[in-house]
Amino acid sequence: MRKQLLISPFVPFLMLFLYSSTAFAQTPSPAPSGPTNITAILAKAGQFTTLIRLLKSTQEADQINTQLNNSNQGLTVFAPTDNSFANLKAGTLNSLSDQQKVQLVQFHILPNFLSMSNFQTVSNPLRTQAGNSADGEFPLNVTTSGNQVNITTGVDTATVANTIYTDGQLVVYQVDQVLLPLDLFGTAPAPAPSKPEKDVPAKAPAGSKEDASVDASGASIATVSFGVVLIAAISLKL
Repeated sequence: MRKQLLISPFVPFLMLFLYSSTAFAQTPSPAPSGPTNITAILAKAGQFTTLIRLLKSTQEADQINTQLNNSNQGLTVFAPTDNSFANLKAGTLNSLSDQQKVQLVQFHILPNFLSMSNFQTVSNPLRTQAGNSADGEFPLNVTTSGNQVNITTGVDTATVANTIYTDGQLVVYQVDQVLLPLDLFGTAPAPAPSKPEKDVPAKAPAGSKEDASVDASGASIATVSFGVVLIAAISLKL
């Protein structure tokens, strides 16, 4: 009886400690909060090293992040993979000026949020951040076939492979080709038309009527010439 009286004062404290420990363990840690970062999204997805480098060197990454975190305006980004850049003609990126690199990156950004279902009803040409598509400088057209979305620039055609990221304000789509703007890369080279072969008249076989007519014409000319000479000689004698 005495032992129970000595232990009982500690029981409430022991129960309170156990309850507090259990409640603390069940509370989830807060999710890491922070502003949207386009390069962090691409880095997490992998295989976008070249695009990340372009976004940083042109400072477009900072502009995208600032726009997303300081306004409610949505953005759509088309992200070519490293393999897509590797498939470009050697020296393509190095041949561009700093301003042209900015335009190339901006050509992959739409100033509004487009979900996959929006591509079914969107009006062409799409307006990008690179410039006015109505002038024919940076046209971007979308065609759909079922769930497949194709993007045509006038120079090449890319296909939307999958959605890398979406949060209702920003959506990033992986594409299998670098979108080459018409203003920077011109029209795609068309195959040279085959030259029509000139009709070469076949030579008439030996002994044909054509040869006979030529020979007859030659003989007639020779006869006329001889007659003229003979008449001239007679005239001189007279």
